[in-house]
Amino acid sequence: MSNEFNENNYSTKMDKSIQSLKKDISTLRTGRANTNMLDTLKIDVYGQLMPIDQLATVSVPEARLISIQVWDKANTPLIEGAIQKSELGINPQVDGQIIRLRIPDLTEERRKDLIKILKGMGEKGKISIRNIRREANEDLKKKLKDKIISEDDSKNFEKNIQKLTDSNIQNIEKILAEKEKEIIQI
Repeated sequence: MSNEFNENNYSTKMDKSIQSLKKDISTLRTGRANTNMLDTLKIDVYGQLMPIDQLATVSVPEARLISIQVWDKANTPLIEGAIQKSELGINPQVDGQIIRLRIPDLTEERRKDLIKILKGMGEKGKISIRNIRREANEDLKKKLKDKIISEDDSKNFEKNIQKLTDSNIQNIEKILAEKEKEIIQI
């Protein structure tokens, strides 16, 4: 570890937390078809677990339809089975090597459940940001104790880290509000 305190390391870690949250949120099913909904599915083929996009071409030809063009015909039943067993709640329609997923309208109850899940994801994101802040503050205290940085530098860095934390938490709030609006839309 270098002797100087580097704010950019913590800024980068916070950015990665935000990106991870965005990726997680993109897998939530809204009323619209979205290829990201299939990102968490892994199919057991060729002796290993593989994502669907490595076995087929996934596209969204219509607002409420996902089309999966399977490359190897032998994998079609495997992908169909994985989709049926998943928590997507969608019944695949198989036509040769093409699997179609019709996205049904969300019920009011399902929308409320999705918003709860979304808020839980948001809270995990905020906790991650706060943990990075705590890590940065501990690093500052250690560097101050070891007399690597001055008291004034420590206070300035601490203020900057707090500003960074606040701005990232606001960013998370904004991301959550946008997704919630998307879920509520009929």
